[in-house]
Amino acid sequence: MEFGTSRASAIEKLNKFVDQNLFEYSRLRNFDYGPKNRSNISCLSPYITHGVISELELIKKSLNKFSFSKNEKFIQEVLWRTYWKGWLELRPNVWTDYLNELKKIREEFKDNADYKNAIGGKTNIECFNEWVNELKENNYLHNHARMWFASIWVFTLDLPWQLGAEFFMKHLYDGDAAANTLGWRWVAGIQTQGKNYLASEWNIKKFTNNRFSNIKLNENAPPKVFEKTYTIIKQDFNNPQNIEDKNLLIFENNLSFEITDFQNNKFKKIYLISNKNENRSLKLSEKVVKFKSLLIEDQEQRLKAKSIDCKVIDINEIKKIENCYALYPTVGENLDYLNLNNIKIDFLYRKLDQYSWQYCNKGFFNFKNYIPKIISLLKVSS
Repeated sequence: MEFGTSRASAIEKLNKFVDQNLFEYSRLRNFDYGPKNRSNISCLSPYITHGVISELELIKKSLNKFSFSKNEKFIQEVLWRTYWKGWLELRPNVWTDYLNELKKIREEFKDNADYKNAIGGKTNIECFNEWVNELKENNYLHNHARMWFASIWVFTLDLPWQLGAEFFMKHLYDGDAAANTLGWRWVAGIQTQGKNYLASEWNIKKFTNNRFSNIKLNENAPPKVFEKTYTIIKQDFNNPQNIEDKNLLIFENNLSFEITDFQNNKFKKIYLISNKNENRSLKLSEKVVKFKSLLIEDQEQRLKAKSIDCKVIDINEIKKIENCYALYPTVGENLDYLNLNNIKIDFLYRKLDQYSWQYCNKGFFNFKNYIPKIISLLKVSS
């Protein structure tokens, strides 16, 4: 399977999915037929993660094709990432604590044979080894496979979830601080405390069409124990009343300026920010670094085609840029860099996030009740 590195390729993939495969999405989405057959899912998450296409584009396209009731499951899945981001924005210390925990665990497990066998795809569990190789080769895994993978990692291989989350971030094209970290916490049983996700032999066999054998798992493991709780930190996600003629910084999560809420505002110059591994706590594979770089270059080319003054710069050069706004990078590596270097910037927030994050104070099942209201407020309809 391939992922193009342009908005044009993302739009092509989106249109093909909506036209040919959206109708059966709800019924078939949980099946993992292998990397050569992904027609039952959209595979658009790498582009959503980088803002090459937006959640609203997906939702609008789907509603132009089918009614909300027919699309409800697809729309909920699209907005899971929006929810995870909002949940973490209200509890940013979860991310900080994860990175601090990871530093200690890395040192403890650097010579651990079980850990080395896991990331090398050399365990005695066939399906797990297959997913390791698939992740490294294709930089993508079916969502159901990610859940199985994480469960096997934590409860059968008995490895720290923090290392598994790091391994995913290293190789996934759609790696996202919120969705990845909180997804692993959820599997381990510390996101919803006391409720873990346990992969089972029958479930893997059913939803992979019996592609695998030798699936001996710990299917009765208790949830991991994590006694710390996080209180919500009230945040201000308001935009300036008057957006002045300043420079604009765009990070890797907003790589389609032309579809943002700020496309009609005038900025002196747009700077596209490249964040290489030396500034990251979680090091990325060469393929992921290149994927991000090519998406940034594609945005640069599209901006220049519209005669918009823009330039790609390294994140370390931000300190030299004065009088600027930034499209909000969300909790993660880029925001960490700004905070660690005490760089103060006025952020611009997406309307989708402003409307959605206020409902991320509780679980997703509460959040999804507000999805029709969010869609209505954003005037997204068929």
